[in-house]
Amino acid sequence: MKKTLVSISLFSAAALTPFTVTANNDKLLNASYDIARELFAEYNPLFEQHWQQEHQQPLSVEQSHAGTSRQAQAILQGLKADVVTFNQVPDIDVLAARGFVNKNWQEQFPNNASPYYSTIAFLVRKGNPKNIKSWEDLVRDDVKVVFPNPKTSGNARYSYLGAWLFANEQFKGDEAQTKDFVKKLLHNVESFPTGGRGATVAFANNNQGDALLTFESEVINIANSDEFKDHEFEVIVPPVSVLAEFPVAVVERVTERQKSTAQAKAYLDYLYATPAQELLSRYNYRVHDDSVKTDLAPVRLINPNEVLGSWSDIQSQHFGSDGILDQLLAQ
Repeated sequence: MKKTLVSISLFSAAALTPFTVTANNDKLLNASYDIARELFAEYNPLFEQHWQQEHQQPLSVEQSHAGTSRQAQAILQGLKADVVTFNQVPDIDVLAARGFVNKNWQEQFPNNASPYYSTIAFLVRKGNPKNIKSWEDLVRDDVKVVFPNPKTSGNARYSYLGAWLFANEQFKGDEAQTKDFVKKLLHNVESFPTGGRGATVAFANNNQGDALLTFESEVINIANSDEFKDHEFEVIVPPVSVLAEFPVAVVERVTERQKSTAQAKAYLDYLYATPAQELLSRYNYRVHDDSVKTDLAPVRLINPNEVLGSWSDIQSQHFGSDGILDQLLAQ
């Protein structure tokens, strides 16, 4: 069903080796992004069962959901999360810079600590009345869009970067033309909620905008949900879009105090196992396990780091105070 579009190494359940656990901690807290509620509500029991079978010990996993930038700040302010499953690298880097996460966290799990990935796609209304097919349609004067605030949402930063990378290619690296393209898109935004789920509510429940920009997985899940079935929304996957990796990390400052490091690592390791990869694919994420088949549309994914540099550079240049995003919004 799915063609894997990014070169990746396979890390399967066979690589999950048992280990002896001496801690008596029987709970974990996973801090995650706000549109992942349903995914982890299903993953957690799957992992709990796996842990019980492997170690003959009970373990329960609790969840916290919000925009990942807010989650990172909450952890800095005292939220005792054992693990983070975020949708952008910079928010884990913030934790690493403050000593909550190991500085080499991307080396602790395969694929730069990204068990799965996605891209940005569009959700449009029945019949696609504005004939929206790709990024260039989103800057037309007759089109209004909805996506979260890039200041608070990793989801929205990927939407911004998807537009930027598309324009950068179209205009052969001409920065002035690229900025003008992204400025037009930003000025077409009808609603800027703080997170991805808020954007879904604005578009689907409040009838705002002609297109919702969000992760491909969320777009497909909305279109297929019983809640919105009568709306007959349509999914548009542009032929070119941004690679959106979903990084994970152990919050070692917390786990070392709570003696839960082994459990936390196992929780993230199991995301690479075939049963978890199959679950992720059912939620329409793109996965690294070649044995898992999906029917996601082919799309050429552009890695932001290959065009715009490190995430630190991207963060400071585009999303920092008085960065390019602020400048474009002010024009």
